[in-house]
Amino acid sequence: MRRAACICLAGALVLSGCARQTSRNAPIYIFPDMDRQGRYDPQTERLVFSDRRASRVPVAGTVAVGMLKEDEAFHTGLLPNNQYVGRNPLTIDMELLQLGQRRFNTYCAPCHDRTGQGRGVVGRRAMWIPTNLHEEKVRAFNDGELFHVISNGRRSMPPYKYQVTERDRWAIVAYVRALQRTTSSTAEDLR
Repeated sequence: MRRAACICLAGALVLSGCARQTSRNAPIYIFPDMDRQGRYDPQTERLVFSDRRASRVPVAGTVAVGMLKEDEAFHTGLLPNNQYVGRNPLTIDMELLQLGQRRFNTYCAPCHDRTGQGRGVVGRRAMWIPTNLHEEKVRAFNDGELFHVISNGRRSMPPYKYQVTERDRWAIVAYVRALQRTTSSTAEDLR
């Protein structure tokens, strides 16, 4: 009895060691488990469902893991009544401004240059002129509108919501406001 058990165990080990080797012969499945299971190809027709589609529509209201964004204003720059957020929701400190400067120099400076005046490398070679961030109309933007423009783009400016996280976009807004203060400071600001 003991000898038969050893032979069976040795045979099982030999067969399991050969399961993933390259061969021209079809594999022998003793326990197929999950190696071969049926599946539907996406965008194909299946008679199983009443709408004849293999791809199923997600249940209404489902949100992918890690994608729940409860604070809509923080993630879009818009309030529930479709007005822009007035002030940056993050606490403005030196660390946030330095983060904003790094992201601005990476994503914004090629067009708007490092001073924000719209004389970047891309602007000099393109057929369009980037906006000067020191203009009065840009200064009049709410922080939420600046965030919205960074996120979704405007005219020839592309959207950056896929490259830059929400927190980093708010940091860029804070840094743009700091840049704007460099050209419009008054004596009261120095006190």
